[in-house]
Amino acid sequence: MRMGRGSPKDEGPVDVASLEAQIRHHNKLYWDKAAPEIPDTEYDKLVRKLRAAAPDSPVLLEMGPQERTLGAEFRHAEPMLSLDKCYEGSELTEWADDFQGAVVAMPKFDGVACTLHYDATGKLAVAATRGDGTVGDDITVNALAIQDIPAKVPTDRPLEVRGEIYMRLSVFAKWKAEGMANPRNLTAGAIKLKDRAKSAGYHLSFAAYDLLGGDEPTQMAELERLVSLGFPKVDAILLAKDALMDGVKHFTEWRARLDYEIDGVVFKVDEIKEQRRLGQTAHHPRFAIAYKFQGDSGVSTLREVEWSVARTGAITPVALVEPVTLSGVTVSRASLHNVGFIDKLGLTLNAKVTLVRRGGVIPNVEHVTEPGDAPVVVPTVCPSCGSPVARERDFLFCTTPRTCPRAVIGQLAHFVSTIDALGFGDVLLEQLYERALVRTPVDFYRLTTDQLTTLERSGDKLAQKLKSEVDKKRALPLPVFLRALGIAELGKNVSSILAERYRTLPAVLAATEEELASIHGIGETIARSVTHGLREERPIIDALLEEVTLAPMTEGAEGAEGPLSDKSFVFTGKMVAFARSEGEKRVRALGGAVLSSVTTGLSYLVIGADKTGPKSTKEKAADKLIAKGAAIRILSEAELLAMLETDAGAKADEPQPRGQVDLFTP
Repeated sequence: MRMGRGSPKDEGPVDVASLEAQIRHHNKLYWDKAAPEIPDTEYDKLVRKLRAAAPDSPVLLEMGPQERTLGAEFRHAEPMLSLDKCYEGSELTEWADDFQGAVVAMPKFDGVACTLHYDATGKLAVAATRGDGTVGDDITVNALAIQDIPAKVPTDRPLEVRGEIYMRLSVFAKWKAEGMANPRNLTAGAIKLKDRAKSAGYHLSFAAYDLLGGDEPTQMAELERLVSLGFPKVDAILLAKDALMDGVKHFTEWRARLDYEIDGVVFKVDEIKEQRRLGQTAHHPRFAIAYKFQGDSGVSTLREVEWSVARTGAITPVALVEPVTLSGVTVSRASLHNVGFIDKLGLTLNAKVTLVRRGGVIPNVEHVTEPGDAPVVVPTVCPSCGSPVARERDFLFCTTPRTCPRAVIGQLAHFVSTIDALGFGDVLLEQLYERALVRTPVDFYRLTTDQLTTLERSGDKLAQKLKSEVDKKRALPLPVFLRALGIAELGKNVSSILAERYRTLPAVLAATEEELASIHGIGETIARSVTHGLREERPIIDALLEEVTLAPMTEGAEGAEGPLSDKSFVFTGKMVAFARSEGEKRVRALGGAVLSSVTTGLSYLVIGADKTGPKSTKEKAADKLIAKGAAIRILSEAELLAMLETDAGAKADEPQPRGQVDLFTP
């Protein structure tokens, strides 16, 4: 029953106590007994009369059921699922590959999810929180005190409205001044207060974004119907599925102007029929996804682009912007990724740009909101050494990285960081390089305390500490030694694979490119880079071996004996029963190897239960190799679970045709 507004004509003195008693009587009959004695119009007149005579009367906050228990469990007839999340445009594109048609983009409110159940007469029967998705808390009595939630809607059938209870920033300002952390936490507490008057005093709001029980053909039509039912309009835009990042850009730019907090953008397939076809998993609907902002955002002006040189010789652009506060931190520098990203944005100096602190830490330029008036000049020579610059696709490189000061210092920083030698910060490394005390990793082991004490701000104590740090790293595990060389593609995963496979450095150095390419998780491109890099670094390797010893290999999780020893796994698609990281961990615990790409020697390709639509790149690669005779097995998520639950993998070697794997039946 939506309460009317306005004041009746002056009818003389009003007996407030009598009026309050009448309203309480009729309220109980309507809400708790479902036996109203007067029509809604007459009830509304009484309420308007009381509001005019005693606007602060507590009875005005008692509309709704009085016998319902606040906080009682409420089981959702249809689960309130979470939304799948993504953080990159490429993930949005991958999600959109599974359907056809337009997409609705709307803000992802940072509040408390709530469902409203209206009966066939239009009366609000139950309001409940999401809870764990299956069971929530009954908050009906407090929800009716929220102005955005109608007590009654025009309908002749039961309807369920889902949305978000939140607190407007203008309302939160009062509590923020009193030290409250954020509006979401305050909302969650306010909606569950036992005192309805106190709950109402927080002036909460509600955004309705889903309608169940209607017959609208599209998501946009549902949003329009919700407005006709009496709910506030929710900002939403309709997009072609190949323009989803336009929605991100739209709400990122609007974010600072909104009177409520959002932590991302929700995308939903517009056609309801297509939504039903896509269905849902046990965790989330397949027809919707949330693009999460990775930090606070703001708009600033690009003043300059600075070019820095990495240890590989890659020359990376950095945006210098007018200071702007993001997540409580003043930002004046932001990442531009690479020269190709500048081209993609059409970036110009003095442009207005949107910045986002990804993960709340690293500022990134996301969009150009207003073009500038001067081009960004891309360097033709290295800003560190003056050597010519080469461009490879989206990246710039110094052509002489072995003698480029910034590249060399970056390589030295990588070495001490990888071996975990503490105390060698950027300033110290620059001094060591400028004084020609350290030009290669070998030089760290040849430093003397006398040399170290000559550095600025370095006394005897610090010199002794630095020398001790290096001496503690004279015995290195083989994977660490390989990774510390700084060779492209020889990172943590590949160095571990090589160490487990060959066990000794001489064996690694003797491996051919063809041999490495056949190893699970390496392939031709990585093999070429690694073998070339090891040849190039051979003088440094030999010199390092005069200063360090390689610790004997010990059995770790990745090489441990177990029922899955000598078996390798690649995962594709989204898992439902467990997180992918958990599946990988369990495979390793049983002796299996987890790889990142499909190669001829792969044992199993595991396809997640949430995989729909066209085949992934990994599936297509596996099909091609199987057609050529590779013994790759395709496992479903359920079949992997069965494998992990067995004590032995004896049956895993038995040949089975694809699609008919039945290896683990007791």
